Amino acid sequence: MTLQRIDNVGIVVEDLEAAVAFFIELGMEVEGRAPIEGLFADQAVGLEGVRSDIAMLRTPDGHGKLELAQYHAPEAVGGGSLNPPVPNTLGLHRVMFAVDDIDDTIARLRAHGAQLLGEVAQYEDIYRLCYLRGPSGIIVALAERIG
Repeated sequence: MTLQRIDNVGIVVEDLEAAVAFFIELGMEVEGRAPIEGLFADQAVGLEGVRSDIAMLRTPDGHGKLELAQYHAPEAVGGGSLNPPVPNTLGLHRVMFAVDDIDDTIARLRAHGAQLLGEVAQYEDIYRLCYLRGPSGIIVALAERIG
């Protein structure tokens, strides 16, 4: 048997609506939403009493997907925006998106609480790149091809 594809990247968030708005502003599209609970959810994730809401978003080309989940039970654990991870945190790096205009994208995402972690950097004559902190401490990288 061979690997077919990466289906999606899952991210647990504190505020599902704020996270959805952030990624819509980035240019993703909502593919669907659903409450998730019951025995299958408990079995799949290895927790008891799972009750959550999810939103599945996709990139405009349809190939990239994010599953955003807000847990109501059991309560989400970990840092989130109270203890946000940094780019060198073990087990986490970032989600990167290719954009047409990095400056415009940063400006639009700042209206949704995004914070630039460093500055926009240029890699040779090929890319302009940056890291942003989004909702629930999510690190989002942006890349604009220039060469």
